[in-house]
Amino acid sequence: MDTAFRKIDIDIYDEDTLQESELYDADPRDPAQVLDDAKQRQAAVRSSLAKGDIGEALSITLDNAPYGPGVDAAKEITLQTLLTILNSTKSTEITGIIKTLSQDSQDTLMKYLYKGMGMPGWGDISGSVLLGWHEKLTEVAGTGSIVRAMTDRRTV
Repeated sequence: MDTAFRKIDIDIYDEDTLQESELYDADPRDPAQVLDDAKQRQAAVRSSLAKGDIGEALSITLDNAPYGPGVDAAKEITLQTLLTILNSTKSTEITGIIKTLSQDSQDTLMKYLYKGMGMPGWGDISGSVLLGWHEKLTEVAGTGSIVRAMTDRRTV
């Protein structure tokens, strides 16, 4: 039985195919600038964590998160920075920190939590940490945050 027909991309012949670039505007910054910004934010987060200001560190990470094509290195740096913050937070402080975030930051945090859960073996972070943050974020932001994170085409 010939199964070669299953490997043909028929969408290239359809003029009405929706392209990823048509779903949302790409990040207006140059990919090199996005990477440089991610590295600068990583250094700022380290200094905030050294001071013990986890809320500020989280705000720095979630503000102006990289998205779109061509910025995979910046996305990875931002994810690792965020996972460091999540790992270094006491579970009793999570709710108070989440309440200080704006709705957009809460939605971005939800995206990062799902991205962390999608990592093979959940990366260097314990599943209980991600699920604990998810539980507290859902309590504060509601299920609307989950819906907004799932339906937003801008992936982090």
